[in-house]
Amino acid sequence: MKFGAIAGGEKSTVDSAFQILENGGNAFDAAVGAVFTSMISETTLTGAGGGGAFLACPVNCDPTLFDFFVDTPPPQNEKDLDFFSIQVDFGPSQQEFHIGQGSVAIPGNTAGLLMVHKRLGQLPLKAVLAPSIIAARSGVIINEAQAYLIKILEPILTHSQAGLDLFRPNGELLNHGDYFQNPAFADFLEILVHEGARYFYEGDGADLILKTFEEKGLITRECLASYGVVERIPLKTGFSGKTIYTNPPPSSGGVLITFLLKLMDQTETGSVSEFINLVKAMRVTSKARREICHNAQDTSQISQVQDPNTFNHYLKLFNSGFNNISNEVDPPSRGATTHVSILDKQGNAASVTTTNGEGCGYVIPEMGIMLNNMLGEEDLNPMGFHLWTRQQRLPTMMAPTVVMGKKGVELVLGSGGSNRLRSAISQVIINFFVKSMDLKTAVHAARIHLEGNVLHFEPDIQLEDLPGDLQLHSWDDQNLFFGGVNAVTPDDAWGDLRRGGSGLLR
Repeated sequence: MKFGAIAGGEKSTVDSAFQILENGGNAFDAAVGAVFTSMISETTLTGAGGGGAFLACPVNCDPTLFDFFVDTPPPQNEKDLDFFSIQVDFGPSQQEFHIGQGSVAIPGNTAGLLMVHKRLGQLPLKAVLAPSIIAARSGVIINEAQAYLIKILEPILTHSQAGLDLFRPNGELLNHGDYFQNPAFADFLEILVHEGARYFYEGDGADLILKTFEEKGLITRECLASYGVVERIPLKTGFSGKTIYTNPPPSSGGVLITFLLKLMDQTETGSVSEFINLVKAMRVTSKARREICHNAQDTSQISQVQDPNTFNHYLKLFNSGFNNISNEVDPPSRGATTHVSILDKQGNAASVTTTNGEGCGYVIPEMGIMLNNMLGEEDLNPMGFHLWTRQQRLPTMMAPTVVMGKKGVELVLGSGGSNRLRSAISQVIINFFVKSMDLKTAVHAARIHLEGNVLHFEPDIQLEDLPGDLQLHSWDDQNLFFGGVNAVTPDDAWGDLRRGGSGLLR
């Protein structure tokens, strides 16, 4: 490849990364620029006021996981919060989301992306942000996937007047084929070029955040100023002769993916089909998460599944058959998340997942930014809302992942999908390395997802003899419910069509 392999959630996102590579940037420049562009092209999924995780694998260097997911603000128990539920209609079902000023966690995307660029980028920030500034000012064409999300999330996107101005610019809700423009966000990006993250966390940008969220929210000047990006050693594990690097605790996603793959790798049930083993592994993985994570104040609990004795306990359960494995439904979440995977010609790999939740409902007009609603996400707060006692990193299911062989990087991937992203990523890894599918087939092959005792499955899944307590939920088409894996290899790149994804190899 002359420049690199890129996969993202939308064509404009991918094109911006290619432009940066073409201009002499590396994978880290391109990934940072692509994510800022995705805040326009995939505005329902991510934003400067959200959180994320960036797995950076520089060639001939140890990988680093930049954790810039959101923090919980310090508790203010007596405060009257603007925190309320809203029903979103998904057609076959409705789902309740919690939004408002009191749903906003301390955002990390802006600080994290600028830190990655400062540490690992090689182009000036002005050049890295140029494509996203142009996209915000000139507009991007809304694709079918984004149009669907804008339609179903309309009550959240248009809750404030500034949101109405953005998403109903002429009195009509933006639709497939329309241009989405956000000139205030372009102005914000130009300020970042000159002032950096300090503007957002301590300067005039922080004043604008507090103006919108301080009265009936939990964001304070002190918690914004004290937010910090955390550099972590990635979780490292073996699978099928390869080495997997992914997001470590307090993230639960990477731990649960590697836990499931390890179960599959060490199964003793050789006479049982791979399909049955996968369903069983999903059930055991959910059971382990539920049994181990029961204290909202201890974000490191999930790491217990890595303990050999704990793993062996669940491995025995896995090998014992379905009858001994009870399950309960995971907290509901649709997963407003997106992912970018890049491998450049030098061999640098970048895997970055970001999210804004569904958004809190309030757009800051001067910056064109809607902050997150992570404090209202049930999957992130399974024991209830506003229970923390201090400022701390919220656990996330995000799992930017890189798989290496003896000669270097063989697969870079990640996904949106909240609690479904772990099943999506696991299945693509199994498809590629165990079933020997090419990358396109591995990404687009029909998937399953076990949610409690309900097995969701896409068309073309060949069902086998399953336990009678499992309910089956067939989907007529491939759907964004099953995640959105965007993946690259040294000679291929594919975005997941379930979420309007795009891939480019040049």
